[in-house]
Amino acid sequence: MKPTGIVSDILSLKGRAAWAIAPEATVFEAIQLMADKNVGAVLVTEGGKLVGIISERDYTRKVVLRGKSSKTTAVREILSSQVIYVSPTHTVEECLRLMTDRHIRHLPVLEGDKIVGIVSIGDLVNWIISAQHSTISQLQTYITGLPG
Repeated sequence: MKPTGIVSDILSLKGRAAWAIAPEATVFEAIQLMADKNVGAVLVTEGGKLVGIISERDYTRKVVLRGKSSKTTAVREILSSQVIYVSPTHTVEECLRLMTDRHIRHLPVLEGDKIVGIVSIGDLVNWIISAQHSTISQLQTYITGLPG
């Protein structure tokens, strides 16, 4: 495992599932989907095209704190439409920089305009931890001459 992996490496390990919801769905339906799939964000698509993203953070800041009802508020009312996304060839480091600079936790992965997955900050951190563990094991094997 290379410490300087790319997004396609991560998707190969974690899978390419990217859950989506329509803009006319209710926020309650979006939150239910996130809970069912154990994810922190879902993509918002219309006609198979990415039109936005909605996260737990959007829910808390744009629904709960404003006293709105999740059962009557449409996803289109609170989605983030300026979606920052990456391609499968972006590096882990590039993704981390984007997430840090833009204060986001999820990056849709697109090839052209086709959605091919999504990566979270947790996915990137897990990749780095695994890569570091692999590197340490290889170094220990090299130094000691013993199998890792």
